[in-house]
Amino acid sequence: MTTSDATTTPVLQVSDLSVDFAVDRRWVPAAIRLNYEVRAGEVLAIVGESGSGKSVSSMAILDLLPRNARVSGSIKLRGEELRGMSAQRMRRVRGDDIAMIFQEPMTALNPAYTVGAQIVETLRLHRAISPSEARDRAIELLRMVELPDPEKAFRSYPHQLSGGQRQRAMIAQSLSCDPALLIADEPTTALDVTVQAEILDLMRNLRDRLDSAVILITHDMGVVADLADRIAVMRQGVIVETGPAEEIFARPQHPYTQELLAAVPHLGGPEIDLTAALASVTGAEDLVQEVSPQELAAREAENARRLAEAAEAERQRLERIGEPVLSLRGVAIEYPKQGRMPAFRAVSDADLIVHAGEVVGLVGESGSGKTTIGRAAVGLLPAVEGELTVAGLDVRNATRKDLAALRRKVGMVFQDPSSSLNPRLPIGESIGEPLRLAGEAKGQALQRRIEELLDQVELPRAYRNRYPHELSGGQKQRVGIARALSLSPELLVADEPTSALDVSVQAHVLELLQELQQRLRFACLFVTHDLAVVDLLADRIAVMRRGEIVEQGSRDEILRRPQHAYTQRLIAAVPLPNPEKQRERRRLRELLADAG
Repeated sequence: MTTSDATTTPVLQVSDLSVDFAVDRRWVPAAIRLNYEVRAGEVLAIVGESGSGKSVSSMAILDLLPRNARVSGSIKLRGEELRGMSAQRMRRVRGDDIAMIFQEPMTALNPAYTVGAQIVETLRLHRAISPSEARDRAIELLRMVELPDPEKAFRSYPHQLSGGQRQRAMIAQSLSCDPALLIADEPTTALDVTVQAEILDLMRNLRDRLDSAVILITHDMGVVADLADRIAVMRQGVIVETGPAEEIFARPQHPYTQELLAAVPHLGGPEIDLTAALASVTGAEDLVQEVSPQELAAREAENARRLAEAAEAERQRLERIGEPVLSLRGVAIEYPKQGRMPAFRAVSDADLIVHAGEVVGLVGESGSGKTTIGRAAVGLLPAVEGELTVAGLDVRNATRKDLAALRRKVGMVFQDPSSSLNPRLPIGESIGEPLRLAGEAKGQALQRRIEELLDQVELPRAYRNRYPHELSGGQKQRVGIARALSLSPELLVADEPTSALDVSVQAHVLELLQELQQRLRFACLFVTHDLAVVDLLADRIAVMRRGEIVEQGSRDEILRRPQHAYTQRLIAAVPLPNPEKQRERRRLRELLADAG
């Protein structure tokens, strides 16, 4: 907590808050008797998985629930009861006293109006000021959220800004009327790790400067460790545990909290101290002020011992791997000319090899070209320069017939399982469709193969008759994996396959993918921006930036001894699910940014 103490009146007091929804003529509980409070200058993180009730309870504060919702209990803002307030008065409270930052700024901002016009509209709706005063205030707010060119951002439409810039613009709009309470609903989920780190720094600085109370809704425990003062853990509509952030992370009491923290991918794992490793590589040992030189030296010595063991394990692994399945040598990939838009070169001079039986992680920020390489690997994009070979076929010189045959040897798992499955087909038919179209199986043989694939991805055989909407996100992703493996591919391209999943579901899917890969020995190109996930899964890692592979090597070489400045910044930006270590990491990231 920054400026408030236990004697101050809470900005928000929630007492016995319950939310139910009318479904099929019965009331279904979404939030059950919630009790919490938030004080000025404090960040309360409400954490839990999808469906836990964390967003629903926050929408109840703003009175933004649909008509089939029933709310009971008390919600007091600075001592004033919000429940039962008139619609007109509640509209004044929204924006004036309570503001919200949404997960996806592109859907929260109006695409038909400039960013500046939307902030001006908010200001003039809640404040009696002239258009010129509103314009000046809007530019001041855009400057406050550290947009590089506030006046240009003021004139820009949302689609003309990057994801991080749109999020900053939405934060500026939310802060326009100096709200007492700020509700941030998954404010960094859709952002790259470096942009996420910048937004978290911005929110921390604004919290300190404005002394607002903040409710942070998230499932990302690294973000919680970076920003939260207190934590409330929700499960199935109930707060199962609450307390100071340091205490929850160090000594979680409830089994669900323990399970949630255990499922969080931890970059470097418990055995490698990445802050010490980065400090050593970048020569910043004497600048990490939170750690004594003696402690840092001891941690680095332990790192060196662990790395020596990892190097020996890597040497033995290289002796066991099979032939190259995917090979890129000097490859350039372009998106073709469309109308007046010239051809766009997304990847330049890329060298990459994936052998049978190994997982290569391809990491980088949005727009770096990693998905482009994944698409080229399955024959969906042509290479305009260099040599691209997949399963022994020179893709650049392949005929249409060759490419059709190649697609039987490659499988792809997509980021969003909901949009990659046909909603009109039962999942059994979705899984069996590639086999049927390839003429590999039909009749009873096809049905047996579908059952085998359901067994492999650990789904009940009875699920074969269910439709995608009847499955959870994790179950749909398992169906996507089963479909991708149906033709026993030599190469599997997994494009952000877990980024849309809750942390515990993500852990199960990653365990499944790892087990299948080790058993079936296919080559896997794992495309992601999540370094903690690739640390769990990958044998080797290639780092992409602006269409180029800037560094590649074994997992330990890249994550424990990064040589390229961009890789170092990328690793330093990953929030750790440990408040104490995250403070060290944040200090080191600031030093790397200053050095860069």
